[in-house]
Amino acid sequence: MATVDRSQLAHRLDAERSAFAEARPASRAAAADAATHLVGGVPMTWMAKWAGGFPIFLAEARGNRLTDLDGHTYVDFALGDTGAMAGHSPAPTIAAVRRQVEEVGGITAMLPTTDAAWVAAELTRRFGVGRWSFALSATDANRWALRLARLVTGRPLVASFAYGYHGTVDETFVVRAPDGSTVARAGNVAPAVPPAQTTRALEWNDLASVEAALAPGDVAVLITEPALTNIGIVLPEPGFLDGLREVCDRTGTLLLIDETHTLSAGPGGCTQAWGLRPDLVTLGKSFAGGVPIGAYGLSDDVAARLAERVAATDADLVDVGGVGGTLAGNALSLAAARATLGEVLTHAAFEHMIDLATRFTAGVQETLDRHDLPWSVVQLGARAEYRFARPAPRTGTGSAGAGDDDVEEYLHLAMANRGILLTPFHNMALMCPATTAADVDAHTGAFAEVVAAIVAA
Repeated sequence: MATVDRSQLAHRLDAERSAFAEARPASRAAAADAATHLVGGVPMTWMAKWAGGFPIFLAEARGNRLTDLDGHTYVDFALGDTGAMAGHSPAPTIAAVRRQVEEVGGITAMLPTTDAAWVAAELTRRFGVGRWSFALSATDANRWALRLARLVTGRPLVASFAYGYHGTVDETFVVRAPDGSTVARAGNVAPAVPPAQTTRALEWNDLASVEAALAPGDVAVLITEPALTNIGIVLPEPGFLDGLREVCDRTGTLLLIDETHTLSAGPGGCTQAWGLRPDLVTLGKSFAGGVPIGAYGLSDDVAARLAERVAATDADLVDVGGVGGTLAGNALSLAAARATLGEVLTHAAFEHMIDLATRFTAGVQETLDRHDLPWSVVQLGARAEYRFARPAPRTGTGSAGAGDDDVEEYLHLAMANRGILLTPFHNMALMCPATTAADVDAHTGAFAEVVAAIVAA
């Protein structure tokens, strides 16, 4: 089995850092200027995660191509960490946005539009749950869905998997300690209360941890991605998701499936592709073509129970009760969502994207096999990711332990220096409708080159 030559890695990493900085003086200067007034030097702190000491500054983007201030054009496999799954500025979405702004008028008026009902019906067709409401992000959709789940069940707690990802939702920044207790995930910024007061942490692919957490009968909702996606892709083992449904049914716990990243599995995400039966569904980021949006859906049963609880309590769903926001469900977002769902992220588009992800995965695997390197690559529909462990990790905790900061920085910089962008938070590559086989093959060739340069002889 081959290993990484750490001496050669250090040498190559220094070379890639230097090449990156020298080739991007305009981005470097823009970053220095931005540091004067922006927290962390970036408009949103996660943007500081890009490798290289400073982020690439955007000049323009179309389809699956980005161009920076220095004139370098990249094949974009990051796609805004899923936000641009439809590609950058897809033509139908742009036409809908222009029509809403220039012809119809009204970006936001706190009035419903007919687009909202169309989008809700389309989401019902794709995900199978019958009642929908809108947010501006998946984070907000998850926050509001958790509140509703507690109201419906009358229970106080949430269950969430270690290293699952649901945006910046306090209840979900948890991990499971070796003794089985719930603790804050490392780096969690000033949680309002100790997380064990709100949440029971679970371990992915470990039904025993789920049974133990739900058995007392005080958990309102189990929130989960159908596959972990932000700590590498960690797929469910056979029978695991069926087991979640059974335990939730037996304990009276609602099951919330967060499809924000796993929409990559197909038009209706894993819920449709794998025949899941959630009580609630959340999604966001991608289905309005890059215009901010989120959504949460309730099954007909949960919607009926919610109506009963609202009638029986003083819960305020229409004003200041903690659910909703002034700009949520705005006309612009929903016009963009209707165009994106109806004309861009179609069944045919997903077939194309998934075929390319399969090609991408095979190209990575070929290099790993050639060197007998103890890494793995995992595909989830139109998404693929390599991880520095073999076999592929089966739990979130195991995948977190498979990280290698130096190798990851080297790969990101080496790829960027060769005109390819990967998601900065990990090693994820996502296909969009504009991605081509040639783009995938460009990654395959570059990946083979940069990996060969650090493998021990």
